[in-house]
Amino acid sequence: MAYLLDANVFIQAKNLQYGFDFCPAFWDWLAQGYGAGRLRSIRHIGDELGAGGDELAAWADGQEDGFFPPPDAAVLAAAQQVSAWVLQQGYEPAAVSTFLQVADFWLVAAALAGQHTVVTHEVASPSAKKIKIPNVCVGLQVAFMSPYQMLRKEQARFILGA
Repeated sequence: MAYLLDANVFIQAKNLQYGFDFCPAFWDWLAQGYGAGRLRSIRHIGDELGAGGDELAAWADGQEDGFFPPPDAAVLAAAQQVSAWVLQQGYEPAAVSTFLQVADFWLVAAALAGQHTVVTHEVASPSAKKIKIPNVCVGLQVAFMSPYQMLRKEQARFILGA
């Protein structure tokens, strides 16, 4: 079991709490977590981050291929389960179409396939107009949590040196 990080975890970290210029330890912690097999993301998220043309894109491009792996056969099979569930929930057709074309869909499928925990800033919503990751995770019994819950659970420490 590993943590699978949503794009918003990386983007919000860069823009707010863990900027590269003042909290490089966060980014080192992510790389160490990947090295220890505790966390990663998916190729679709890596592609999304890489398209930004900024410091985060450079960081994402600098990670090993395994940090943002492509979908394998198990993920492709799980994607069918995710799409079937989404189609049965009464979401508006535009919401379904959008969800099935974005990284969120593949993130949940990868988590379902590998019994991983999704890490996202998204929160559940009863709206039929936008499909949120936590709603799909609840429906498919996929574990999910916020980045802060992950950091606490993993006892991350960003301590200043001497």
